[in-house]
Amino acid sequence: MVFEEKMITNGEPEDEEEEEEEDMVDPLETLRQKCEETEHCVHFQELLEHCETRVGSRSSTEEDCTEELMDFLHARDHCVSNKLFNSVK
Repeated sequence: MVFEEKMITNGEPEDEEEEEEEDMVDPLETLRQKCEETEHCVHFQELLEHCETRVGSRSSTEEDCTEELMDFLHARDHCVSNKLFNSVK
């Protein structure tokens, strides 16, 4: 008995190239980007960046930027939550 390797194509021709599917866009990521550009979020992002610069410039410190990060994420997520469910199918 001779064994031949064959590709199972489920009835599709082997030579035909697969059609590229359109990439799905996550509405959450899109809204996050838009919300990060709002004045309220920009303010908290600037505070976070300022904190990261301050902490990064010191060789030894116990300070971290957790509070600033949480404030920024809260502001961004609050903005997103108001708009997200309008864009979900």
